Amino acid sequence: MRRSVRVRIPGLPTHPQHALARAQMREFGTIVSFDLKGGLEAAAHFVEALRLFALAASLGSTESLVVAPQMMRGRDLTPDQQRISAITDGTVRLSIGLEDPDDLVEDVNQALAAAQ
Repeated sequence: MRRSVRVRIPGLPTHPQHALARAQMREFGTIVSFDLKGGLEAAAHFVEALRLFALAASLGSTESLVVAPQMMRGRDLTPDQQRISAITDGTVRLSIGLEDPDDLVEDVNQALAAAQ
């Protein structure tokens, strides 16, 4: 079952700013952004179910972090600002840390299942 509507990773050739990312970066980084079907409720269930990702207001650490903008300060953005920033009610951003990759994948998968 498809749980996300859209995944945004600048390293993907399908990303609208892929060419810019290639020009500015040697590597594409460790930030993944996606929109969950089910909006804010699904995003909240996803974030609450994560075991290895810490909820954070900003991304960038050696530990894995998660932010759901609409659950935090994103609610004060106008609809136009949300559109420009590609923020929906179901937007979740992950910053991948130094934990074991298999553990992180397992954690994301179980959180996706909880978000349904």
